[in-house]
Amino acid sequence: MAISEINRAGSSSEAEKNPWNSNEMMTIAAARTLRDGMICFVGIGIPSTAAILAKATHAPNLFLIYESGTVNTNPQKLPLSIGDGELANQALSVVGMPEIFNYWLQPGRIDMGFLGAAQIDRFSNINTTFIGESYENPKVRLPGAGGATEIAGACKDVIIIIKQTTRTFVPKIDFITSLGFGDGPGSRERNGLIGNGPKYVITDLGILEPEATSKELVLTALHPGVSVEQVIANTGWDLKVAKDLKESAAPTTEELERVRALVATSSRKKS
Repeated sequence: MAISEINRAGSSSEAEKNPWNSNEMMTIAAARTLRDGMICFVGIGIPSTAAILAKATHAPNLFLIYESGTVNTNPQKLPLSIGDGELANQALSVVGMPEIFNYWLQPGRIDMGFLGAAQIDRFSNINTTFIGESYENPKVRLPGAGGATEIAGACKDVIIIIKQTTRTFVPKIDFITSLGFGDGPGSRERNGLIGNGPKYVITDLGILEPEATSKELVLTALHPGVSVEQVIANTGWDLKVAKDLKESAAPTTEELERVRALVATSSRKKS
């Protein structure tokens, strides 16, 4: 479930348009989807930053679980990995990984799970396994599933965070690592999955959500400074756009300050 860590230094074009970069916008947009009291399965990088931000602002009772076994953790700094001691410092308890999967995840006790992807299709199926013609002879070998397959299958809802380009938003992914909505309505049920599937796909350009009937991704919100044409140009299929298309609220000063403080602390830990 690897998602690239936030890099505060945005491109010059980003800086000219907005006083924040695209990773900061994705992080803040993800944080805003988390509700107080929600049980959230968190990953490293942007998911951790979003979860810590939400817990420090509008969702103080957010219940965070990490794959390594930390339950109801309250990190004050960005963890460098799921094995970072920061996650255990203020956790309610630390349990074995089998308990995380067998008790918390697989029975459907997790409200929201985070996933990243190398490729995604119109039905929110994601690939983190390989790029190329075959598994045996890939062009690029990716990290693989980790816990992503169980997260996609059993969490009540899922947030996917991914940069939006025609290389990532493709008509047909090279391998289905984690099922979104398969080939459309009924696919999850036929495969015995208990979760609702992806609720949001949050990108550097906007927010997409599955259409209620077709389960196909629809652009429902643009981030400030982004045009519909820009999103369509970075999508490998004929993207549907919601009639009531919204604009994401710009990051507040507090949100930006907190995100940047977390990233700065993480950078110091690495050095």
